[in-house]
Amino acid sequence: MTARFVWIRILALLSVLLGLNYIVWRWLDSVNWSAWWIAVPLVIAETYSLIDTFFFSLTMWRAKERPAPVSPPTGTVDVLITTYNEPIDMVIATARAAKRIAYPHETWILDDGARPEMAAAAAEIGVGYVRRSADWEGKPRHAKAGNLNNALMSTDGEFLLILDADQVPDPLILHRTLGYFADDPEVALVQTPQWFVNVDDADPLGSQAPLFYGPIQQGKDGWNAAFFCGSNAVLRRDALMQLGIVGYVRDLEQSTSRTLRASESLLARASRDRDADPAVRQQLRLLRTEVAQARDRLDAGDPIADVTYRVQSAVDTASRELVRGDLARVRADLASIGELPVQRDVELDAIVIDDAGLDALAAREMSPLGAVESVSGLLEALRVDRPGEAQPVQPMATISVTEDMATAMQLHALGWRSVYHHEILARGLAPEDLRTMLTQRLRWAQGTLQVMLRDNPLAKKGLSAGQRMMYFATMWSYLSGFTAVVYLAAPVIYLVFGVMPVTAWSVDFFARFLPYFIVNQILFLVVARGLKTWRGQQYSLALFPVWIKACTSAFSNVVLKRPLAFAVTKKDGRDESGPPWREIWPQLTAMVVLAVALVIGLARLAVGTADGTGTLVNTVWVIYDLVVLSVIIQAALYRGPVRPVVPEPEEAP
Repeated sequence: MTARFVWIRILALLSVLLGLNYIVWRWLDSVNWSAWWIAVPLVIAETYSLIDTFFFSLTMWRAKERPAPVSPPTGTVDVLITTYNEPIDMVIATARAAKRIAYPHETWILDDGARPEMAAAAAEIGVGYVRRSADWEGKPRHAKAGNLNNALMSTDGEFLLILDADQVPDPLILHRTLGYFADDPEVALVQTPQWFVNVDDADPLGSQAPLFYGPIQQGKDGWNAAFFCGSNAVLRRDALMQLGIVGYVRDLEQSTSRTLRASESLLARASRDRDADPAVRQQLRLLRTEVAQARDRLDAGDPIADVTYRVQSAVDTASRELVRGDLARVRADLASIGELPVQRDVELDAIVIDDAGLDALAAREMSPLGAVESVSGLLEALRVDRPGEAQPVQPMATISVTEDMATAMQLHALGWRSVYHHEILARGLAPEDLRTMLTQRLRWAQGTLQVMLRDNPLAKKGLSAGQRMMYFATMWSYLSGFTAVVYLAAPVIYLVFGVMPVTAWSVDFFARFLPYFIVNQILFLVVARGLKTWRGQQYSLALFPVWIKACTSAFSNVVLKRPLAFAVTKKDGRDESGPPWREIWPQLTAMVVLAVALVIGLARLAVGTADGTGTLVNTVWVIYDLVVLSVIIQAALYRGPVRPVVPEPEEAP
């Protein structure tokens, strides 16, 4: 372990302990309960931040800087380039670069847009072309995950290099990554950084993520939790297919379990029919017991085919017994008809029953055989081919609009390992305008929160404790939008109304807060080690409306079953419709409110109606918030990187 990582551990431990000391004191001794409506939200927000600090410290505790793989590259490879509506020239440029990869491989363009001109361009340069099969018509498409799942059934390489349409690979990308799979047969994924060539030094959109594609992924790698980021990654086909088969079996088990529960409920209702013959009711109770035992056998891991076969056999036996009883009821009905007032229609030579007679027959209970027939129908409806999906086996996870994290987490839960290789081996294109960037970040956040709500890592079987923490830490970070509102509101409330969320700006406060804050910042600087991370810090606060919208829309989708829109990130230049002022009105409003509050606070101090220490603290707080939020205005006015002007050739004399 290097001296730097020793210092990181020392600072991480100090940061958590000092933060814990501060938060405990805040809860026990400094909450201004007379202004609980702002004091309690503020201390909750500070507690959230401490937990965030804990997750960051835990991530960096086992950060791993990997050496190059020892083994030479081996195995067959398919390079899969995913596209939907990106410009054909862009896709072909990526495909040409993929063809130039030095290691032997097959290159495929996966065209989810099914464009004939794309197919023609692929054929022209000699690469494979895959579009969705007819099986997908009228079925859930699952966006990029569905595109990849469809292609997995049309290709056969042992390993898959997945590239977005704009990610131009280095010729040595496979030489630098395949060796990890030979070194460790349990490695399912090797992820490399995403780097963007159309980002200048100013980077007002914060597209480069050097802290994530560096220390954070290395930290997660130390816990065997480095995850798939959608592109620039190599995956083992066997691992994905195992994941798909396991998912298929689990889906079938869940369908069978639901069918058995529904059957048990139907039989329970039928067995309570007091007008039924006691022998019939007994037969229904026996069948219900058989169904309940079938559920237990299913939970114990018995094969689904054996479980359903035994239930179907019991249903057939019960049907025969119930038919015997039903025939007896029919005979009784016929005897009853003989006792009804009837007339004979001489012309038709038929018996005519009057309305009173029909009412008497209609009032009789229906046969309990209907419940058994319903159970039989439910069992017959069980399909092994997953009729609701285009293909039974879906290797890439489809529970989220961002398939990458969900797939990696499920691979880890099955015992597979991942690797983060910290070397730029593909270069892509980042959004060049704020509107596109906001759409991209919203999709990332929504997808991550969908995974948290549908497959929470804290409760997922198969993950280690460290893996649970690493996945949950990423999900936890997207809840920060709510705390941001509190951090913006608290200084405004003090400067304008003089309402203090703490009992006093005392020595106790500064003696606890300042060491925690300073050590936290030093830890961040040591971890970053010269990386430009200021933009990332700004956007963690400045995008608070995006994070809140992601939380509400993901909850609405998962819990309330409302559809979630999916938008492909625009990668063919900037949006020329102008700054998206309407989309950033919350940030602009916050900046105006902060500025007005600052003026009011200073005016109150000047006339002697405000506390000097409190005003100073909150003035610094407001200025910091304004500096952080100012990035959103820079981003709104940003018109893309400066491109060099290529001089036109001079005419020959």
